[in-house]
Amino acid sequence: MVKVASKGKDFIKFLGTAGARFVMIDQLRASGGIWLSYQGSNVLIDPGPGSIVRCASSRPRLNPANLNAIILTHKHLDHANDINVMIEGMTEGGFKRRGLVFCPGDCLSQDSIILKYVRNFPEGIKILRPMGRHKVGGFSFQSSMPHLHTVETYGLKFKLNNISYGILADTRYFDKLEDFYKSDILIISVVFSDPRPGIDHLCLADAEKIIRAIRPKRAILTHFGMSMLKAKPILLAKSLSRKTGIRVEAAYDGMVINV
Repeated sequence: MVKVASKGKDFIKFLGTAGARFVMIDQLRASGGIWLSYQGSNVLIDPGPGSIVRCASSRPRLNPANLNAIILTHKHLDHANDINVMIEGMTEGGFKRRGLVFCPGDCLSQDSIILKYVRNFPEGIKILRPMGRHKVGGFSFQSSMPHLHTVETYGLKFKLNNISYGILADTRYFDKLEDFYKSDILIISVVFSDPRPGIDHLCLADAEKIIRAIRPKRAILTHFGMSMLKAKPILLAKSLSRKTGIRVEAAYDGMVINV
């Protein structure tokens, strides 16, 4: 019998650390998103391609029927490809109307990523707004200001056990990022090792600037593009730790943070 992750264990698990289309397409890193479990509530953030498979292969298994909510930071496929199957999983094929979906408004508009036939399966679909506050189960989270990205995009901020967690989603760098994402533990999507002007993603130098300004207790790099993988994220993280004096780590597929 496959063991299912039990309630009462609080954790954040990286079901994938792939960023950008080529790492995702070749599955050089998995692209399943981030699973958050806190005081009996379960939330899946950005279920990209293979999210349902990563849940099934996790040990202990992560059962989508235990989800209380699914959050999309934006509708690009590396973040949202498995949203419909995960909604079906959360609602047991639509037979149990339960759970919430949080997403930017353009996920439901023209070129929608969420299919019409599954929209009535959850208890509700909540639209993320700039600096909005939202509640899931026994905890709440905040959505950021709009990011500078090619589709409507918001990052997230949680407070769990009096520790703040920032999840800095895809964006081009801009000055207000440090103000919103000031947190104890900061998870940053870093696609490029070197600057790529004109492309709306962060590079390693951007991450260093943000970490220096915020000075979190712990910073975790994830969502790696090809240039980051070639440069070896674990070595880049160690270098940032030495430069900044902050504990900086490179996430890996299956990595767990105990909350």
